[in-house]
Amino acid sequence: MFLSLCGFSQPAQNNWSIKKDADGIAIYTRKAANSDFKELKAVFYLKTSLCSIVALVDDWENYSNWVYKCGQSTILKKVSDRELIHYQTVLVPWPLDKRDFIVTTVLSQDEKTKIITIKSTANPKYIPDNPGFVRIPQLDACWILTPLKDGIIEVTYQLLVNPGGNIPVWIVNMVVVDGPFQTMVNFKQWVMKPKYQAAKLSCIKEFD
Repeated sequence: MFLSLCGFSQPAQNNWSIKKDADGIAIYTRKAANSDFKELKAVFYLKTSLCSIVALVDDWENYSNWVYKCGQSTILKKVSDRELIHYQTVLVPWPLDKRDFIVTTVLSQDEKTKIITIKSTANPKYIPDNPGFVRIPQLDACWILTPLKDGIIEVTYQLLVNPGGNIPVWIVNMVVVDGPFQTMVNFKQWVMKPKYQAAKLSCIKEFD
């Protein structure tokens, strides 16, 4: 279901290889079908509301506080309560060039299962290139929020990115785990802040 909803390349599920399992977070990678870069998947569980998670994911202006190596983060256009266009910069160490990217993000919720999908797809030509930054040409990211029993939500995050420029593929693949892992550690802490725990969103239906 997850792979179908996200629409990523779909090699067999057992092609995922676990790379890290710590702090209640499991990180997997696999070779993408149509890219030399590895796909990443993170899975963890939270006892919280769907609204709290969506409120944090949707708080784009705050990403620099919890997303690994995030610089500027802003909404370029809010199409609706469920769709927007987002711009973000990525801080990288010298001598590598800084990166930026633009994504179109769409949220959907299954009426029966209450599963939420938040899919982001690169939209690199939406605004002109920013001098001093390499525009990331390919980025596919997907959150899947699956309600389970007793108020538990399975959170799955999947990412495939081509950073562009002249970074060797092997370097990107070597460090693909650490940044997302730290982001998920931060995510688990931030979602419990009162601001998000109190969130009520009209576009989201909670599970029973």
